[in-house]
Amino acid sequence: MQTFGYKVKSELCRTAPQRLCCARAESYGVLLFCNTFTPMEVRIITENADFAALLPRLFQRAFSLQFDHLPGPEDGRGKLIFQILNRDKLDHIINQLGYNPRQMLAPHVNFGMLEDDCCRTAFLRGAFLSGGSVTDPEKRYHLELATSHTQASREVSALLCEMGFTSRSVARGGSSVVYFKQSEHIEDFLTTIGAPASAMEVMTAKVAKEIRNGANRAMNCDMANVNKTLDAAAQQCLAIEALERRGGLNRLPEKLRQTAQLRLNYPEMTLGELAERSDPPVSKSCINHRMRKIMEIARETV
Repeated sequence: MQTFGYKVKSELCRTAPQRLCCARAESYGVLLFCNTFTPMEVRIITENADFAALLPRLFQRAFSLQFDHLPGPEDGRGKLIFQILNRDKLDHIINQLGYNPRQMLAPHVNFGMLEDDCCRTAFLRGAFLSGGSVTDPEKRYHLELATSHTQASREVSALLCEMGFTSRSVARGGSSVVYFKQSEHIEDFLTTIGAPASAMEVMTAKVAKEIRNGANRAMNCDMANVNKTLDAAAQQCLAIEALERRGGLNRLPEKLRQTAQLRLNYPEMTLGELAERSDPPVSKSCINHRMRKIMEIARETV
């Protein structure tokens, strides 16, 4: 069964960038957040078949080159590995991204490639496809972008802030992680990078949770009221029975005696229901007043 994160990435892969600048920006995001990006090797590992189908076309469009290693037929399931080891290809990619192949030790974000909004969006889409994950919104809200390049992660966090996204950062197991934990931010981010259907799923899950939580709160409130009513009725029955044992029940005024007898006959009823059974029927406040008087007399005759 496909996870929610898998479906998000598949949705993002439905449309490949048309403009060369956006193709390079998306590939740039893929590289900064992939498994390995150094002057010696590019290694991209994915389990998403749609992303695997997109990668060769994306890199051909962005850099006019092919991968040295592609997943074979035997890799139809599980991890799909793409690799570039050819030094000329690596130098070409690094030059296109504005780095010096001989000095690229800690990649940073070249903001000169992300001047247009479309390129920023493409860059973040590539980053999510390569190093992103998002949990099932039915369970909890969490979206993150993980990379081994600390400086690049910090700059992506700043880029997100500049674009209006409030993210948090954490170091985890050798990776730098930028993440969101609020449903609204996740919805906006997914919509921005090109996954509006998935964003709608997050929104729908949130509404469903709120409806369920509201129903549960109402049910819990009703149960609390029922328990409170039953407890009060039980105390009233005990007091009336004690009054009866001491012979005090027959000495009550007729209206109080009638109310006391109704309570003994119908211990499960609310005061409103007892009021309707009175002869003649009376208001709930009247029954409440009588019951308080009966309880007061019962306490005085102890």
